[in-house]
Amino acid sequence: MAPASLSWIGIVRLGLVQTSLGAIIVLLTSTLNRVMVVELLLPATVPGILVGIHYAIQLLRPRWGHGSDVGGRRTPWIIGGMAVLGGSAALAAMATALVATNLYAGMALLVVAFLLIGVGVGAAGTSLLALLAERVSQRRKAAAGAIVWIMMIMGFVVTATTAGHFLDPFSLERLVVVTSVVSVIAFSVTVLALHGIEGSALSRSERRVSDAPKMPFREALREVWAESQARRFTVFVFISMLAYSAQDLILEPFAGIVFGFTPGETTKLSGLQNAGVLLGMILVGVAGGGFGQGSKTTLTRWAMGGCVISACALTTLAVAGIMGPHWPLTPIVFALGFGNGVFAVAAIGSMMSLAGSGTANREGTRVGLWGAAQAIAFAVGGLAGTIAVDLGRWLIGSQAAAYASVFVLEAGLFLVAAYLASQIIPGRAEVASPALEDEGALRADAA
Repeated sequence: MAPASLSWIGIVRLGLVQTSLGAIIVLLTSTLNRVMVVELLLPATVPGILVGIHYAIQLLRPRWGHGSDVGGRRTPWIIGGMAVLGGSAALAAMATALVATNLYAGMALLVVAFLLIGVGVGAAGTSLLALLAERVSQRRKAAAGAIVWIMMIMGFVVTATTAGHFLDPFSLERLVVVTSVVSVIAFSVTVLALHGIEGSALSRSERRVSDAPKMPFREALREVWAESQARRFTVFVFISMLAYSAQDLILEPFAGIVFGFTPGETTKLSGLQNAGVLLGMILVGVAGGGFGQGSKTTLTRWAMGGCVISACALTTLAVAGIMGPHWPLTPIVFALGFGNGVFAVAAIGSMMSLAGSGTANREGTRVGLWGAAQAIAFAVGGLAGTIAVDLGRWLIGSQAAAYASVFVLEAGLFLVAAYLASQIIPGRAEVASPALEDEGALRADAA
């Protein structure tokens, strides 16, 4: 007998785990990044390479997801991943401090730390999403996606604010202490939030292991890849996240170079974009089936809509860059954030819906495959965006036109992603009742 669906409280408890992940990650991507470049005077390429390493190791996400499929439990993988993440974050802070006195030893230790960070994020994040996919009812998946991702952003905000307070007056020793304390708190919150949430663990484990043969990982991955729906969604995740991440490193420089924004103004612009992201997430969570009769097709349409809105905003940004600084930039950036938020949460909700489609007891492998596609897209996207701008400057000879051309390329990627989303759940897969939806999906797959 399958365990009962998670209540709203249960969803929020899993959201606390995502908050904990976000709390540690923000220290690594923001604080350590700044310390390396500003205080230690390292080239900006160094943290870029380290972040790339942390994404590269996440190609193993399908393997970790398969491990939780075969073992029948998600909780040990989440807790183990958070333990590795917290410990490696503290190690990264120590390695950063070591760079000040021994560059080569510190850099070697940073490489090891960021490899382990990738392992921790991948193992914990994959199993957390697989657990959500298993235990959240179809009509709550959009809201669950919104809640979990909003809580992750809350982790970013709360940690950045609180840790920033305790980091002053700054010292490398204080950096190590603050990072270690945040890691311990995040791990403790994770353990408390997960306590008993998988229900009757022993019977659940026995049911999963007995129902599913212990298929080797490569065979299980090949089986999942053979599913047309899983394969299409993998390509959708890669294309959409490539477009999403390619804008990260070029939007603020674009505002400064073309529109003459000061550093403070570009920071505020980034905050406005994130406000749009939050609004888009909340809209999908409330209107996209969170408190009504949601469906896989509804979530897919929201994902398509978010991609189209993002494409329109990016095209308008390109026009603004060509037309000059008198164009109103802030509403365009807000609209871009809104579209990003809509598509991101709808994609997460769709992922949770699709994770259980196809061969039974492969949720972790599917989520891992999609997580690996996202990691590759993020690793490539930021670098590709900056390279494309530099190449455009060289070929066109105009900074505004270079940025505009990249924004148009990103808009094109979002439109391709919208088309791919339309192919994931055909309109005929719409069903009248959420209670019959999973059965309908299985029949559609069998057909």
